[in-house]
Amino acid sequence: MARYIFVTGGVVSSLGKGLSSASLAYLLKSQGFKVRVRKMDPYLNVDPGTMSPFQHGEVFVTDDGAETDLDLGHYERFTDISSTKNDNITTGRIYSDIITKERRGDYLGKTVQVIPHVTNRIKEFIKNGIKNEDFVICEIGGTVGDIESLPFLEAIRQFANDVGKEKTLFIHLTLVPFLKSSDEIKTKPTQHSVKELRSIGIQPDMVICRSQQSIPLDQRKKISLFCNIPIKRVIETVDVKTIYEAPISFFNEGLDKRVFEYFNVKPRKKINLKPWKEVTKIVTNKNIRTVNIAIVGKYVDLKDAYKSLDEALVHGGIHNNVKVNLIRVESDLLKVSDVQKKLSNVSGIIIPGGFGKRGTEGKIACINFARTKKIPFLGICFGMQMAVIEFARNVLKIKNAGSSELDKNCFPVIGLIEEWKKNGRKIKGTVKNLGGTMRLGLYTAKLQHNSLIKEIYKSGQIKERHRHRYEVNVNLRKKFETHGLNFSGMSPDNKLPEIIEIKNHPWFIGVQFHPEFKSRPLQPHPLFSSFIEAAKNK
Repeated sequence: MARYIFVTGGVVSSLGKGLSSASLAYLLKSQGFKVRVRKMDPYLNVDPGTMSPFQHGEVFVTDDGAETDLDLGHYERFTDISSTKNDNITTGRIYSDIITKERRGDYLGKTVQVIPHVTNRIKEFIKNGIKNEDFVICEIGGTVGDIESLPFLEAIRQFANDVGKEKTLFIHLTLVPFLKSSDEIKTKPTQHSVKELRSIGIQPDMVICRSQQSIPLDQRKKISLFCNIPIKRVIETVDVKTIYEAPISFFNEGLDKRVFEYFNVKPRKKINLKPWKEVTKIVTNKNIRTVNIAIVGKYVDLKDAYKSLDEALVHGGIHNNVKVNLIRVESDLLKVSDVQKKLSNVSGIIIPGGFGKRGTEGKIACINFARTKKIPFLGICFGMQMAVIEFARNVLKIKNAGSSELDKNCFPVIGLIEEWKKNGRKIKGTVKNLGGTMRLGLYTAKLQHNSLIKEIYKSGQIKERHRHRYEVNVNLRKKFETHGLNFSGMSPDNKLPEIIEIKNHPWFIGVQFHPEFKSRPLQPHPLFSSFIEAAKNK
């Protein structure tokens, strides 16, 4: 039977609950246990699919097409366990499900309330689809004390009573700040955070203390005393140079050991942290060669907006034993006349996914620079579509070439599938509901013989994750290929272009999918490994 570990956070947000959960999952998995990691988000959106990256960072997509919190990306990168739609839920989804049932009359006239109906739905989520897992780690979003998180905290309190305390473990992550003015580490925020949690009815079994420096023994004893926790279960996590040090740091602190002791189980095999040590060595090495890669997008100022992409590029650097220096170019503010100056010192250019017209002309100008100056280029999703538009305008001489998403009066080389007519002009498609209406999740693409993409993947068929609504106009394929832009990857029915590449260019590829979602530090995605190699050899 599964054992359940609940991870909560206190004092401030963004302390690292996701990384802590992912690191613990890796430590348990690598010692022979089957693990599942889940995330509960307290916001009222059904999912983050319609939320701006400025609000919530990137939207991570699972194989089965769920738009989820970016923490699921951490879980996958650290554990190499593919998440599913059953691994992320929001308050919005819970209330949507409950109201749908209420409208159908499923509650038989009962008054629908937070307790028991909302909490019961949360408990259903926790156990849903769990079969032979040894450990289920559930991260609760938000911070203890937030009104939005209260139903989740009440639900996990009830859950511990339902399945038995011996099968549940509560881990609370808090901040232990260092005050420079008094030269002291302060434990009071942690004490108050645990007090708040206990007032809800949850006594944490373990406290992870996030700090800028090591916590002295006296302060750890103080935390142990006031939080009613054995001192060996006061785990410190000092800021690390790279997130890939986290599993090593937690192992050295004995986090996994304490979990095994609590549940009275023994490791099934010996852990091997050597791969993580090698990754950390490369990432933190200041003496290895640096490759400058430009990311041109609307959200580059927000660290979490392209989280999976940033990490995938780091993975590509690890594979090539180089350090990737990301140069973030804000497409909104980019003037065409400034492109050469902005990109003069880069060895590779990436246009990531996105939506909307804002910043598109800056992106197209950067793609033109990459194509004409022979700079390695990777266009992802919207970035691929912008590359098709650039080629149509400047090589095919279709001056009003564009996307019907952005301009209903353009010549649509990009549009909704139902829009395509023989002349490529007639528009009839409209989108009324934005949430969950895209091509989402894992789809198959077949790769063209003698293409660069087939050489990269070393396979004639691939499966990658998608998140988009608009497609490249396949009716123009012959015209594009005659002028040197190949549709080197297609859907199995040959109706949807999945990959483009340009002949007579060192490395110019656009993909309709998001390869960054499947990249891992210990298994870099081949597309990013090849892209960084091309940039390295430029």
